[in-house]
Amino acid sequence: MKTTTATAEVLNDLVQINNDRIEGYEKARKELKDGDNDLKSLFLNMIEESQKYKMALATEVAASGQDIETGTTTSGKIYRGWMDVKAIFTGHDRQTVLNNCEFGEDAAQAAYKLALEEEDLPSNIRELISEQKTSLRRSHDEIKRLRDSQA
Repeated sequence: MKTTTATAEVLNDLVQINNDRIEGYEKARKELKDGDNDLKSLFLNMIEESQKYKMALATEVAASGQDIETGTTTSGKIYRGWMDVKAIFTGHDRQTVLNNCEFGEDAAQAAYKLALEEEDLPSNIRELISEQKTSLRRSHDEIKRLRDSQA
């Protein structure tokens, strides 16, 4: 039972990270200018990606008989607040939005890395987390590539 609860906690942490990611990209889409349709489309894809991952994680939490988290992490809320303050001073240009998005992607990678460091994860859960982390890494690298091309 203890392992089931610990696994559900890890999964719920990742649900919250994906909620942060969804909210972060929704905010980023609003900050973009009308000419930034390429980024708006990319960010929409990333929102959909996190919604899919959140559902897969939540399904495993529910299967364990535990409650599914519906909120965001405290650090995620702090991050979004920091984005608001930074935007006031720097505007809503592509470079700033991409910098903020990369910061969020780094946070997601760190959360998934920590989750994989849990020792007692069942192999199917470890595989699910690992696959999501790999896919999110590709998203991170795309954001970084776009950010670097703006410099």
